[in-house]
Amino acid sequence: MALQFDFKEVFTAFMILFAVIDIIGNVPIVIDLRKKAGHIQSEKASIIAGVILIVFLFLGKSILNLIGIDVNSFAVAGSFILFFIALEMILGITLYKEEENNSLTTAVFPLAFPLIAGPGSLTTLLSLRAEFRIENIIIAVIMNVIIIFIVLKTSAKIERIIGQNGINIIRKVFGVILLAIAVKLFAHNIKALFDVV
Repeated sequence: MALQFDFKEVFTAFMILFAVIDIIGNVPIVIDLRKKAGHIQSEKASIIAGVILIVFLFLGKSILNLIGIDVNSFAVAGSFILFFIALEMILGITLYKEEENNSLTTAVFPLAFPLIAGPGSLTTLLSLRAEFRIENIIIAVIMNVIIIFIVLKTSAKIERIIGQNGINIIRKVFGVILLAIAVKLFAHNIKALFDVV
């Protein structure tokens, strides 16, 4: 079957994923993780997130079905992780303690997963697949990965421009937004779980 590139589909899928991933909104979290780990491997975090997204696009539903987990349960679990990250940001406490200050560990968890390739973006991919051609979704994912890499790479410069006080204010504001996203994700999916039951 011939590949059909559709600019409108690519652009729409790109914008939906960009809004859900919200890498710009996650800059304060990225800066905080960089302080904890000393350094973030931007290339690895971007590539790992991209691979997770593309693999999930093809195998997501099958993997979840295989281990007996539905998409709603997966999203509810992810909402708890986002909830605790948000609490860290708002209250200035540390709930997630690294075993060691390993920049590769930080690049994978919690940055690549669940922050970038999280329940929101993974469940979004499943719904996009029902509407758009798979090759157009893949292009949209790659475009998002490139933007994620640029933002991760320039997070230190962004921090210098905004300053420490600015970062603290933005961190708390985005903490509240992330908390709201976690609550919305939880409420929407817990309702779907009870509807099924």
